[in-house]
Amino acid sequence: MYNTAAEHSIRLPIAQNVRAGVRVLALSGEIDADNVRLLREALRVNSHESAKVVLDLSAVTFMDSSAISVLAGARRDAVAAGGWIRMAALSTPVQRVVEIVGLDTIIVCYSTLAEALADTV
Repeated sequence: MYNTAAEHSIRLPIAQNVRAGVRVLALSGEIDADNVRLLREALRVNSHESAKVVLDLSAVTFMDSSAISVLAGARRDAVAAGGWIRMAALSTPVQRVVEIVGLDTIIVCYSTLAEALADTV
C-alpha cells in the first residue's frame, strides 16, 4: 500500500510549546486546503492560552491561499485578544508566497525563531 498525494497532504505536524508566555508552534510539511483546519485549530485563541504566538515555519515547504487566509484571520483574532502573531524562519518558497500576497505587511516575519522570540513586545 502506498500514500497518495491527497493522503500525504492531510497531515500537518504541529509541535507546540510555551516560552516566556509566548506560544511557539513549529509546523512542518505542506499547508493546503486539505489540512488547513489543523492550523486554524492550533491558532485558535483560548482564554487559558496566550494570544502571543510565534510560528516556526522553517520546515514548511508549501503554503497555499487557504493558509494565508487562516493566518490573516488568526492575526485579527490575536490582536483582538491583546496579542500578536509572528512568523519565523520562512523557507524560500513560503517567504515568496507571503511577500507576493502582502501577508508580511500585517504579520511581522523574522529570519530566525530566536529573533522572533527576542522581540516579544
